[in-house]
Amino acid sequence: MAASNSLPITIETAQALAEARHPDPFSVLGPHKHGRATWVVALDPGAATLEARVGSKSCPLERVDGPVFAGKVPAGEPYVLHAEDGKGAEWSYRDAYSFGPVMSDFDEYLLGEGSHHRIWEALGAHVMTHEGAEGTHFAVWAPNAARVSVIGDFNVWDGRRHVMRRRGGTGVWEIFVPGVAETAAYKYEVITRHGERLLKADPVGFGAQHPPETASVVRDIRGYGWDDSDWMETRAAANNRAAPISIYEVHLGSWNRRFDQGGRPFSYKELATDLVAYVKDMGFTHMEFLPVSEFPFDGSWGYQPVGMFAPTIRFGPPHEFRDLVEAAHKAGLGILLDWVPGHFPTDAHGLGRFDGTALYEHADPREGFHQDWNTLIYNYGRREVANYLVANALYWLDEYHVDGLRVDAVASMLYRDYSRNEGEWVPNKYGGRENLEAIELFKRMNTLVYGDQPGIMTVAEESTSYPGVSAPVDAGGLGFGFKWNMGWMNDTLDYISREPIHRKYHHHQMTNTISWAFSENFILPISHDEVVHGKGSMLEKMPGDEWQKFANLRAYYGFMWGHPGKKLLFMGTEFGQPAEWNHDRQLDWEAAHTAPHKGVQSLVRDLNRVYRETPALHAKDCEPEGFEWVDHANADQSVLSFLRKGADGDPPVLVVCNFTPMERTGFRVGVPSAGHWAETLNTDAEAYGGGNRGNLGGVEATATPAHGRDHSISITLPGLATVMFSLA
Repeated sequence: MAASNSLPITIETAQALAEARHPDPFSVLGPHKHGRATWVVALDPGAATLEARVGSKSCPLERVDGPVFAGKVPAGEPYVLHAEDGKGAEWSYRDAYSFGPVMSDFDEYLLGEGSHHRIWEALGAHVMTHEGAEGTHFAVWAPNAARVSVIGDFNVWDGRRHVMRRRGGTGVWEIFVPGVAETAAYKYEVITRHGERLLKADPVGFGAQHPPETASVVRDIRGYGWDDSDWMETRAAANNRAAPISIYEVHLGSWNRRFDQGGRPFSYKELATDLVAYVKDMGFTHMEFLPVSEFPFDGSWGYQPVGMFAPTIRFGPPHEFRDLVEAAHKAGLGILLDWVPGHFPTDAHGLGRFDGTALYEHADPREGFHQDWNTLIYNYGRREVANYLVANALYWLDEYHVDGLRVDAVASMLYRDYSRNEGEWVPNKYGGRENLEAIELFKRMNTLVYGDQPGIMTVAEESTSYPGVSAPVDAGGLGFGFKWNMGWMNDTLDYISREPIHRKYHHHQMTNTISWAFSENFILPISHDEVVHGKGSMLEKMPGDEWQKFANLRAYYGFMWGHPGKKLLFMGTEFGQPAEWNHDRQLDWEAAHTAPHKGVQSLVRDLNRVYRETPALHAKDCEPEGFEWVDHANADQSVLSFLRKGADGDPPVLVVCNFTPMERTGFRVGVPSAGHWAETLNTDAEAYGGGNRGNLGGVEATATPAHGRDHSISITLPGLATVMFSLA
């Protein structure tokens, strides 16, 4: 039926609406004054007839052309559209084009300026009541798009039905869709300026479908009702550099599985019970989760995320992830998340060419493509992108009460030539290799989160000698709280993997680490990276027969807990898992319940206890005053001895390590004072699977000079063992 001359819309306009190419559908669709009357223009491709219902009054709409209808309605009255398809089906709904904008001008200003620290409150999908109606507000940044629509089951994935409103010059598009509730799946249909149609997940979406499905899911993250105030008010004491920090690194999908239910991973709620209880029992102070931001490929372990604001649905919805965090806090455990601002995958539904242009990434592959991982690199110099990442860091700390972020692959972000040959990278504006924009991002992020969230920590996985990673920003540093000590890890693992007969030639690998041990606030990491890709498990790295393998591992852990620096162990290494980690399988819990694996587990539990209870072992982890060599030069016997010290009045701890299988009796070690030196830990104890050789609980110091000291103790030093003594 052709439009009559009295209708407020031309056929040409109706055709533009029907083909979703009208530049501003909100200026036509919905209620508008036309002459002295109020007219409603509506688009419904499935309707044979359409009417607006105002209370009990029915207002028929006339077909203009194709799926576009128009008709008069009472002025200022809310209406419901009622459609019939002519085949017996009918449906009613509120008209999305009858609602005004949701986003404030101030939000738009901050987004444009790149200073909106709470970007997730403006963008994404928000369940809300707007102008008296229940529904969901959608907002997305796509500045170079010709058109953006939200599509989902609620509109049969038809991009014509909910074309979004462009907001000013910021490139933000928004629409409130009444009737859309939590769990609705959706995507953004983006039409580029060249006419290409892209289907994109929401960059600020709070939920996602189960992979391999790729749509975002509306999640209402309001109103959880936290019950962890005791922890939140006191966590600063648990996160500072004087605290005992011992971290259990976890891949949630393979920690344990439910074989009574098809071998599925534990859910967040199950982990809140079982994982939290286990980690508490083992004496760790924190858990660190491999990335939980939604990711498409299981084999990436989460390190190629596409949903930076969505806890992965693999283990449950967002509130259930909060259940896990809250349970940890009630048990006195901190939660760290691996955070990945270094790159993102090229999956079609992700951030790559989001609006048809290199929006989040650099256009030049020398800056924007990661050759090692075939991923895209964020454009840190673009203010909106930097804002997106900084706000995302704050989001996890604020909305999910996590206690810290471990930032992945920092070195790859700091240097423009990272893993690139000459000619494959673009120098900075001064001609150098430093990525000035990424450096500024880290400073901005750390300044914001430490200022906004009292008591949190940030940790850098940084493998170079870049200075001041954990120094304050106002002192010229990057502002991280801690840095992984990758040099310590590499050197000591290389040493301990050698046959004992050869270790004397590599003694420096165990002693040189002290030369930089206090240049940063270090964490000593034995992470997932050390037990994958053919590197073997920690147990497999050890030389010798079975007895020697376990003894080596126990001695190494004793050395690690005695060495300055906070501690981190990847799951499974605490009981000497036989085989390297496989993300598709659970840990080998059967082995954990057998000797001598159970002995290693008991040792780690006791190491954590002694570390927590002994200030000399943790209070000055990051200060040179907390460490003193007794004898670092005994390469021929592969023996190390050193003192750990706390504040004045804290008893010192003597750590002695023997990295050969030869037991040494009557072994004399200099000590700083007379008195009884209690044997507080011996990795050769029978309870740990050792030979139970030791010092019967302790020894008395005598006035026999040794190692430049007036007093010394004569000890039994078991083969392949670490022994700790504390001045009673």
